[in-house]
Amino acid sequence: MASNKAHHATGWAAGVIAAALVAHAGAGGPYQVLSMLAFVMGALGGTAPDWLEVAWWARTHRLWITHRTWTHWGLAWIALLVYTYLQLPHHLWAPPLFGFAAGGIMHLLADWPNPLGVPWIFRRHSLRWWKSGRHDIIVILAAWLAATVVADHVFFDGIHLRRTVLAFDSLLHWSAGALQTTWANLQQWQERWRLGG
Repeated sequence: MASNKAHHATGWAAGVIAAALVAHAGAGGPYQVLSMLAFVMGALGGTAPDWLEVAWWARTHRLWITHRTWTHWGLAWIALLVYTYLQLPHHLWAPPLFGFAAGGIMHLLADWPNPLGVPWIFRRHSLRWWKSGRHDIIVILAAWLAATVVADHVFFDGIHLRRTVLAFDSLLHWSAGALQTTWANLQQWQERWRLGG
């Protein structure tokens, strides 16, 4: 499992994604209140699969179900996300639940790379990339990269992403030109050395 801090950080990223998609669907309400609520619920949903397992009514706060079973079931989170997305324009309860589902899915994506895996459909599946709690920065950066791309697309019509791609393309062309020049200089130097100076 990713660390608790990683789930919090990726939950906030899920909140940004949910708020942007709610606003894009035109379901944000006056002053985008429902978009902001989707943002908060996305952050809450980012840790939900873990805290939903805890028996908060018991004095010991032990788990009432086994870790990474029902609360980590990917099919349920995906179904909730799709259903609430379809309900966004029709019901006021849909944006907060959409944000909560987005946070839950982000939690599962953060847990997926480690050996314990996530029960997406029926059986548990793991990408087996690293052990629990390691490389959290990769998961956090990927989540925030996704949030940045979605927010840029929704709120800024993708202008920042296009500029980044153009800058990267220019850098590649410049690098290719510099490599060609360096290669040509090396070949000239080699030819002079071979001819004796």
